[in-house]
Amino acid sequence: MQQIDAKEYIIVFNENGYENLNELIHTLNYSSLFILVDENTNENCLSKFLPNLAIKIPIEIIEIESGEAQKNISTCSEIWSIISNLGADRKSVILNLGGGVISDIGGFVASTFKRGIDFINIPTSLLGMVDAAIGGKNGVDLGNLKNQIGVINNPKMVLIDSSFLETLSQKEMKSGLAEMLKHGLIYDKEYWNKFLNLDQIDFADFDELIYRSVEIKNEIVGLDPTENGIRKSLNFGHTLGHAIESHFLNSEKQLLHGEAVAIGMVLESFISKEKKLISENEYFEIKNTLKSIYNEINFTENDIGMIVNLLIHDKKNEYGKVQFALLDSIGKIKINQSVENEIIMNGFEDYKS
Repeated sequence: MQQIDAKEYIIVFNENGYENLNELIHTLNYSSLFILVDENTNENCLSKFLPNLAIKIPIEIIEIESGEAQKNISTCSEIWSIISNLGADRKSVILNLGGGVISDIGGFVASTFKRGIDFINIPTSLLGMVDAAIGGKNGVDLGNLKNQIGVINNPKMVLIDSSFLETLSQKEMKSGLAEMLKHGLIYDKEYWNKFLNLDQIDFADFDELIYRSVEIKNEIVGLDPTENGIRKSLNFGHTLGHAIESHFLNSEKQLLHGEAVAIGMVLESFISKEKKLISENEYFEIKNTLKSIYNEINFTENDIGMIVNLLIHDKKNEYGKVQFALLDSIGKIKINQSVENEIIMNGFEDYKS
């Protein structure tokens, strides 16, 4: 698969990607290399990854606990201390081997340590491959509030090896699939149509679906790296999705990121219909497709009230107003849309039906 050129870095794939990785490490003459993993990638991915490294510099493995609950400043502080005690300097590099949490934390740690050292993302989850590892967003949560602290800073490279997907559960695969579905809905109707009947997808060609998803995200980010305009389209499903994810973070109903975003996309598609941006037929196509893939969540009145209250903390807000990215027909998007609370509440009622 051909590399994809992003701003300031390249995205490489599978076997050929390791050649690019080794060449990059050699060319940039790093003093030491730190590999950030969680217990899952340490057990399932590290032994597969290490033999592909053809380098002579010192390597240290740093393991953190898995899960969104670890995505905080305390975890970053621990990592900063560890790499400092191990002698990291401005010529060190961090390799983030893991899913979205690992790339978010690792990128933020690298971007802030000694005012910034290099990092490379090697995503091992589908969500990481098609979303979190691409585009330079790095950061952590503030309590239950998603991605409140962070920077936009690009990696030196992203290496996508789809064989790591063999280590994932179906639940994790579905989480990543949500971002792929989103890319079709906001940017490429033909791509969306490929997912209308999952039973007919030839997963032997799944690399091509991943590749197109990466292309879409990279094209949007390339047009608007700092999210002042069209990059906000990538937030479709995330305004309510993040609030839902935050609300259930420490509960028995805890959701994976993609599961929450899938609900957010149903709700925000309803809002798009109510604002006459998409047709009723388009809405039901989206709703039925998503609800056929993802388990339905039972929202109590208290849940809904607390989720709506969390919207005030969404990082896209401007002048105290919640800003949505809404569909303007399938494959197109309209950003900076204000939405009345009544429509949001009606969306939850419709989701239940």
